[in-house]
Amino acid sequence: MDIKITPSFLSGKIIVPPSKSISHRALICAALADGQSLLHNVLDCEDTRATADALTALGAAITANGADVTVDGIGSPAVNADIDCRESGSTLRFMLPVAAALGTASVFDGRANLPNRPITPYLDEFPKHGVTFDSDKMPYRLHGKLTGGEFPVTGDISSQFITGYMLAMPLTGENCTIHLTSELQSRPYAELTADVMNTFGVSVDIGTDDFRINAGSTFKPREYTVEADMSQAAFFLVANAVGGSTEPVNLNPDSKQGDRAIVDIVREFERSEGMAFDVNAEDIPDLVPILTVLACFADGTSHITGCGRLRIKECDRLAAISTELNKLGARIEAGADFLTVHGVRELHGGDCDTYSDHRIAMSLAVASQRCTEPLIIRGADCVSKSYPEFFTDFIKLGGKYDVI
Repeated sequence: MDIKITPSFLSGKIIVPPSKSISHRALICAALADGQSLLHNVLDCEDTRATADALTALGAAITANGADVTVDGIGSPAVNADIDCRESGSTLRFMLPVAAALGTASVFDGRANLPNRPITPYLDEFPKHGVTFDSDKMPYRLHGKLTGGEFPVTGDISSQFITGYMLAMPLTGENCTIHLTSELQSRPYAELTADVMNTFGVSVDIGTDDFRINAGSTFKPREYTVEADMSQAAFFLVANAVGGSTEPVNLNPDSKQGDRAIVDIVREFERSEGMAFDVNAEDIPDLVPILTVLACFADGTSHITGCGRLRIKECDRLAAISTELNKLGARIEAGADFLTVHGVRELHGGDCDTYSDHRIAMSLAVASQRCTEPLIIRGADCVSKSYPEFFTDFIKLGGKYDVI
């Protein structure tokens, strides 16, 4: 879907959708529990559907009634499973070790940029723990059953590997330890995993450079409510900071989501009356596209660093957000792992691509508030990956667009 936005400032109350990160984790924990769980406020999007379908293929029974989801845990794991991860990196990296720990011979496939996203920590370590890959390229075919023990893992590719191992470890029935061989980036995501697992009965002992789960730890069924997504709230908070007046009404002030950092970043931006800022994004990579929009309208030059991993997301996000905003009159320089953004007063309109990346699409929509002419966004329907109702909410808040 291609849309043409007529610039206007967003205004009004908004109910932020459920956390995608927590929805993934809650679905998996519930499916690995012995019994039935009831999950409330689960996000329904392409990525979470991929995870739910993967769990179903492995033997879980999942029934959705709106945002309420009943999950009957995997009793007898499937012998074989074909798992389509679609474009979801979380599904791929979380479910590979889970399927391996269940002992299910599995085929993992995906599309778009997913085949290019690395799974090196699994390719290197699985064979040492009883699991073999038929190929080091997608589709990945796994055989064997994952055993416990020691798992050295680099922390500078993605915290998703830490999460994947943590979710799988209770299934081994053995003591398990993840040893970080480099500094862990996006640590809050791993800590969020441990928090959700704890809610479902599994205790994770977190050290400076390791994560430990003892033999005998098991997932237990429960009722659980997913909180609002701080990553999605960021679009509305930044919309406010650059001229809008939206009011997200359902945010958890005590959230353990790493992207809660956006609240303090925006508050400081507003307190300083729009001065340029510096942000290290190692722990908050998903915020980089919308932070770039915020920096576009700052007074001075802003620096967003520690974001090299964004070059292997749904697209090369550093190249994408800088290229498309520069088309509109922004002044952004992209380096290997940083963005330097020179503030401007306004953007002109133009014709932009999303690279099939949901966060690029939503960031451009927010930037349209400060455009002097209409903004065309190509492939805007890619928001279905994480926030299918984004443009519906955009209209409710006073946004204006026509489908081309």
